[in-house]
Amino acid sequence: MASTFYAQVASNRRNSFLLAFIVVVLLAALGFSVGFALTGDAAGAAGTTAVAVVIGGIASAASYFAGDKLVLAASGAKPVDETSAPQLLNIVREMAIAANVPMPKVYLIDDTAPNAFATGRDPQHASIAVTTGLLEKLDREELQGVIGHELSHVRNFDIRFTLLVGVLVGSIALLSDFFLRFTFWGGGRRSSSRSKDGGGGLQLIMFVVAIVLAILAPIAARLVQLAVSRQREYLADASAVELTRNPYGLERALAKISGDTEVLEVANRATQHLFFTNPIKKFEERSSKLFSTHPPILERINRLRELTGEPPIGSAEAAALAGLD
Repeated sequence: MASTFYAQVASNRRNSFLLAFIVVVLLAALGFSVGFALTGDAAGAAGTTAVAVVIGGIASAASYFAGDKLVLAASGAKPVDETSAPQLLNIVREMAIAANVPMPKVYLIDDTAPNAFATGRDPQHASIAVTTGLLEKLDREELQGVIGHELSHVRNFDIRFTLLVGVLVGSIALLSDFFLRFTFWGGGRRSSSRSKDGGGGLQLIMFVVAIVLAILAPIAARLVQLAVSRQREYLADASAVELTRNPYGLERALAKISGDTEVLEVANRATQHLFFTNPIKKFEERSSKLFSTHPPILERINRLRELTGEPPIGSAEAAALAGLD
């Protein structure tokens, strides 16, 4: 079991960093091609890339210091104390000690759909929010598995990691939108004309490459971002087992939440990647399988079963679990 657990953790981390590197390469390629297409030289291309990075840095700084407060406010999360949710605080305290991280702030969301999320820029500035539905529908072991998962996100610095990737993806979208608008309003024709007059065949080629990248790069970057999110979910599941020493509580929690038909009203596309499971169900109009932020619950459960040497879930039960996720 130990060998399988650490192999899963190492594989998930490698995959996450590889995917993040791909986003960086996409941003660099787009910045360089747009800059070369507009200026016709490498210095201009480097300048365009630098502008994209600076804009991304400003957005990152704003999210770094205020992003968690915005998410908690948008979710309607209220702080809890010993009188309002004693068992929840007890479990969070246990898991924080096991994870060797400071006790996070704990919040409650008044919603019957069972779910939870962690936010914050680092373990010293972390918060965990759970719904009232999670407290009502899960037993102590299952709740411990969920809290262990969320504190694993805190311990593994997943919030900061996904923030970095999100900023890079946003920079790609911003640069692409600027270039396409510039081209649409005639700037592209002027650049193309200058390249013909000056014999800049390479600039013309880079102009075409820039248009193609401006269309495809935001889509590719978004898909990579979602893949990063899914890898971090697998990593948090494996880390939660390390903290709780009990894969069965987490497995049961996943199965219960998968079969729950309640809709989490406060969730949206901007915050859905934060939650323990995808809060947007298949039957909702806002659902998108292609742009899912979480791996299928069936796959998460089967990976947990690998840790204990159990066989994958049978076809009948698998069909039920896959119905809503």
